[in-house]
Amino acid sequence: MEGWLRDGLLPGGVLDITVSNRLRFQKSYGLYSDGTNERPIHLDTLFDIASLTKVTATLPAILVLVAKGKLSLDSSVQHYLPEFRYPQVTLRHLLMHASGLPPDLPYLPRKAARTGLIDEILTQELLFIPGEDKLYSDLGMILLGIIIERVSGEPLDRFVREHVFEPLDMRNTLFTPGPELQDRIAATEQVDGDFIIGEVHDEKSFHLGGVSGSAGLFATADDLARYAAWWLQPEKWGIVPPSLMREATAHSVRGRGLGWEVWHDPASVPSCGESWPMGSFGHTGFTGTSLWIEPEQGLSVVFLTNAVHFGRNNKIRELRPILHEAVLSSV
Repeated sequence: MEGWLRDGLLPGGVLDITVSNRLRFQKSYGLYSDGTNERPIHLDTLFDIASLTKVTATLPAILVLVAKGKLSLDSSVQHYLPEFRYPQVTLRHLLMHASGLPPDLPYLPRKAARTGLIDEILTQELLFIPGEDKLYSDLGMILLGIIIERVSGEPLDRFVREHVFEPLDMRNTLFTPGPELQDRIAATEQVDGDFIIGEVHDEKSFHLGGVSGSAGLFATADDLARYAAWWLQPEKWGIVPPSLMREATAHSVRGRGLGWEVWHDPASVPSCGESWPMGSFGHTGFTGTSLWIEPEQGLSVVFLTNAVHFGRNNKIRELRPILHEAVLSSV
């Protein structure tokens, strides 16, 4: 990490490594600019965790509703969202990125008006027969966020706070952080001359008001380590039946479990690197964030960085496996 900072590859970050109840390593590195001053990154710095939202908010919210009998993973999306045109697509397809939906919508800048974003998603054509391939799709996760709201009768941010974050004592994980937290939030990208601080970096989530099933969460490394501990010992909290959580990571279709990237297929090297054992699972976020879990050793690695602070053409995809393989060999 210190070498990468010296080489200008990253502005900084927080690394949190836990091995069962035997080892805990936490360290913060580097600085970021708020446009006026250089600010140090601390252990309690909040980061825009981008697509980690998919497995930290959307996935557990779906599992909670399944456990309550309000959702079925193999029911048609159309059952919960009648305006969706494809009865053959199930919730499981959406979670496993196997629905056939395109990855994204055409790009529009942050300041562009996009009031019909959900209607745009609903008009998309499927790119393949559901279940026959895998294509990572933000659009499917956005639809899952809407389904959570309709079935629960609560906004996504409130539902996941009440049913996941509060029981796990994740007090620093939230959507749309208020102005009182601005000084603790690492700035992401510079857009139109100003750094984005405290607003979601992802354009689609921004157009949806900062709360979506695809992106929008802000969190600390310590909170994500708590979240990882739940996946390693789900029976301790009783939020979701452990069997349902194990199902999310027990198998994969071309590297995807329910929400998670799951390391089962030797043909596709995961973002943690090829030295991690099969059965490891994790996820990444475009801003630079990642969470990886190795269940046999009880190992979790939270790596939060605002790599997009230096622009979108950064080296984070190359750096992640190097870091994770170094962690595993040290452990």
